[in-house]
Amino acid sequence: MIKVEGHSNLYRDEESGAIMNLDSAGYQEYVKKRNAKIREKEEISSLKSEISEIKLMLQQILKDKN
Repeated sequence: MIKVEGHSNLYRDEESGAIMNLDSAGYQEYVKKRNAKIREKEEISSLKSEISEIKLMLQQILKDKN
């Protein structure tokens, strides 16, 4: 493998010409952050759904009172 100039963790495969990042710690940190972001989006979606349900219930309660 040939080191890519100006990048400490990038290497070029001599056979395929592909550039590879050999920084496994950096990759693991990226995956961790990506998964946290996905969980956060799922939680927000769930909260939005619950709020919608609560609104519908409140509207029904107000409708039944009148």
